[in-house]
Amino acid sequence: MQEFKLGHSNQPDWQAALDDCLNQTAGPGNANLGFIYVTDALATSLGDMLRSLKSRTGISHWVGSVGQAILCTGHEYYDQPAVAIMLAEFPDDSFSIFNHAEDTHHLQDIDPMGGLRFALVHGDPRNGQLPDLIDTLPEQLGNGYLSGGLTSADNHYYQIADNIVEGSLSGVVFTDQVQVVTGLSQGCSPIGPVHTLTESDHHMAISIDDRPALDVFKEDIGEVLARDIDRAAGYIFAGFPVKGSDTGDYLVRNVIGIDPENGFLAIGDHMHSDAPIMFCRRDGKSAIADMQRMLHSLKDRLPGPPRGGIYISCLGRGRYLFGEDSEEIKMIRDVLGDIPLVGFYASGEIAGHRLYGYTGVLTLFV
Repeated sequence: MQEFKLGHSNQPDWQAALDDCLNQTAGPGNANLGFIYVTDALATSLGDMLRSLKSRTGISHWVGSVGQAILCTGHEYYDQPAVAIMLAEFPDDSFSIFNHAEDTHHLQDIDPMGGLRFALVHGDPRNGQLPDLIDTLPEQLGNGYLSGGLTSADNHYYQIADNIVEGSLSGVVFTDQVQVVTGLSQGCSPIGPVHTLTESDHHMAISIDDRPALDVFKEDIGEVLARDIDRAAGYIFAGFPVKGSDTGDYLVRNVIGIDPENGFLAIGDHMHSDAPIMFCRRDGKSAIADMQRMLHSLKDRLPGPPRGGIYISCLGRGRYLFGEDSEEIKMIRDVLGDIPLVGFYASGEIAGHRLYGYTGVLTLFV
């Protein structure tokens, strides 16, 4: 099957933007699935855009999301109207579109005794049940693996699952006829050993290694930051190693406050005692190093040239960690070549059956 076709535009008028995209994707082909990502500025026109795309391309199946920023091969679009589409061909019986808010019968159409099923998913961050849905969906698929992200928007939290949807989890599930290779970049580097959270209460870490949590935190981050905790905000995070991971993955969560009187540490997640915990640093140098690691690992695992890809990164990455000139997305091109690629900057990233933060998730179709 052919390489996917990519089109993108930052024309302020949605019709002109689609003209640009479709001119770039013109030519022979048998695409039967479209991926679309639009910035918040075009969200109110998304219904018209989707109807036009279906009519002009003959492709009835589309998936995607709105984002505060979107990306495609070599480009990151911030603070402006923009759209990126990618047209792909798959075996007709190899994928199924679903919207968890309405029903899951499409998921049941996929043979649970088959091989690995990959799902590209988008979620509404306003839904407090999403972590549970993300955790249980792979089991529903029998042998599933998720990749995706939560819609980032100022006003319109739209996803696309053939039509405009919102409120839950939606996307496309592929059978084992479709081969993918995925990678995860944390963008952080550990700054101390792995400890044990010995006592906690919801968001509050009370003791670590049977010592006041704040004391352990200060030791790990060093004397300079410990003297001025405010400087650590947005720079030092709590990391929770993923049990059973053979690649050292960990969930990154914000340190949201301290209680110096009691020696407590408030962390942006519900915690459980006896869990492993560590502290990590997030900066441009760490992000670049880990991105390089992920990309070269993916390149080594590829059985052949990828036909196209989806990259979903955190809103806190991109220009804030890598630079203003689309440097994050250009790193992918530098290592993997000028492959068709679309995606967006999310308010939470999905890999496996977990919801991550400050992460880049890359999926390549081969």
